[in-house]
Amino acid sequence: MTQIFDEEGKVKPATILNAEPVVISQIKTKEKDGYSALQVGTGLRNEKKISKPVKGHLKGLQNLAILREFKVDDTASFEKGAKIGLDIFEVGEKIVISSVSKGKGFQGVVKRHGFHGGPRSHGQKHSEREPGSIGGSGGRAGGRVAKGMRMAGRMGGDRVTLKNVKILQIDPASNILMVAGAVPGRRGTLVEIKTN
Repeated sequence: MTQIFDEEGKVKPATILNAEPVVISQIKTKEKDGYSALQVGTGLRNEKKISKPVKGHLKGLQNLAILREFKVDDTASFEKGAKIGLDIFEVGEKIVISSVSKGKGFQGVVKRHGFHGGPRSHGQKHSEREPGSIGGSGGRAGGRVAKGMRMAGRMGGDRVTLKNVKILQIDPASNILMVAGAVPGRRGTLVEIKTN
């Protein structure tokens, strides 16, 4: 993350994304597959680590490490093996970003759900960050814990989608895309970018 100044001199938080060009590895059509979409790939993988079916699928292309599919309205203007770069985006355009958020491990209810915990006075011993009552016997759940009860558990590591993220700058020469605000995930996380 970084910050940039706009035309009015106001500082804006921004995230720098390394957006390498993607290669079209498969074109799906309504006639053949029932829907129209593009399968694109990026990155390189060691040939020894690719299975034979995937090798056959990528015949004539480089050994792509990551494959993803994006639905499109019309596939007529695309061809297999063509590259899609940053030229499809414009500065000021709103895009959709999806990635996996940072994994935070097993966390308690205060961190995971924002519970306040017990009071810090009047003889409380070890209940400062405890969840409190979970419904118990005879309540609305009838002697069991209701489904969806907010409790301690594994936090983060979820797929998060941000809509209407504004593009602040584009540098096609070095494959850099700068977007407004924060993006889910750690450094090096794979990010899917698509138009609204």
